[in-house]
Amino acid sequence: MGVRERLAELGLTLPVVVPPVGAYVPAVRTGNLVFTSGQLPMVEGSLPAVGRVGALVTPEQAKDLARTCALNGLAAIEALVGLEAVVRVVKVVGFVASAPGFIGQPAVVNGASELLGELFGETGRHARSAVGVMSLPLDAPVEVELVVEVTPAEVELVG
Repeated sequence: MGVRERLAELGLTLPVVVPPVGAYVPAVRTGNLVFTSGQLPMVEGSLPAVGRVGALVTPEQAKDLARTCALNGLAAIEALVGLEAVVRVVKVVGFVASAPGFIGQPAVVNGASELLGELFGETGRHARSAVGVMSLPLDAPVEVELVVEVTPAEVELVG
């Protein structure tokens, strides 16, 4: 079963690519890798929650927000190369705006990792970092970056 079928089976649709809030692009391809910019958990143009995890945002809410971040990252990949080009998920980097003393960053970032596993199966298993930070852009609780391997680009021969 392909990733599109898995999305439908899970009742998910890819959102519209979140417009950059700075001087960058949502995703870049180099060779057989696509790197997404940090994806916030935007839903229809706004953040469903703001603040630090362990204070204003519960770990459970943050885990759901990390899932949304991953979905936004997949939308950026879809717009650049198409999800059918994804060979494997290589790396996930998750940033968690953390209240003092909060140490549950890995469980929060599991929201992104588990979604990728559900969608891509074994090729969704990846290396990962889960980092606690003081704050994130727009006071977002979570931000996630994806790195995926994609099929080789067609080389156009000029002759």
